[in-house]
Amino acid sequence: MVLQRMQALLAQLYDAPVEHRVEDFLVTNRDELERLVGEQAHCGVDEQVFLVQEEDGLRVGVYIDEAVLERLNRSDPLQRLEDDNLHDYCTALEGVSHFHYLMWSLARRRDVSLLELELQAEVDKYASAVALFTRQRNGRYPEGLHTRLFHAVRYLPALDEASRQRYEEANRYAARYCRFLEERFMRPRRSRAELWLAELRRFFRYSHQEKVRRLAV
Repeated sequence: MVLQRMQALLAQLYDAPVEHRVEDFLVTNRDELERLVGEQAHCGVDEQVFLVQEEDGLRVGVYIDEAVLERLNRSDPLQRLEDDNLHDYCTALEGVSHFHYLMWSLARRRDVSLLELELQAEVDKYASAVALFTRQRNGRYPEGLHTRLFHAVRYLPALDEASRQRYEEANRYAARYCRFLEERFMRPRRSRAELWLAELRRFFRYSHQEKVRRLAV
């Protein structure tokens, strides 16, 4: 399944495997999501990770709309990432990222903030897309990807003010960090993929405070 391979890509990229598989926590039907989380179901979104308190503990779930998955199965981004499947790839990858980072952090008893989840997901979308593009195109760096992911963005008008500020802040921090990665390690005349990877793995393991402190300049 495409989601499982996305999770494997993140695990390999960060050298951060987790015990749980995203497909085992997957919900693809909107009605089922609303039954599980009620008013917490975000209107108009194709991806959502949710936590539900149940009698025997906390339930984690990943909602990705079935239409998104159908399109990804027809046009597999892990075989060929293109303009026509990049948006669906990023939608699904965001859910996989939230789940993977949450599971990795919980296994280490680390607290995770909503901002940290969003920031890491933004970095994950960029870093995993770079990894796929360069692998699929004989090492050629994907010019214009940074603009596509961080500047050509729109937010749902129904978002409350706190959520919108969190998304905007995560986008701003991630854009700054990924520009640093690009300029420091990935420019064609001085591409240093092994250092790019080492830096990504360090950042992944930083605490929320360390990430924000590093980027709030």
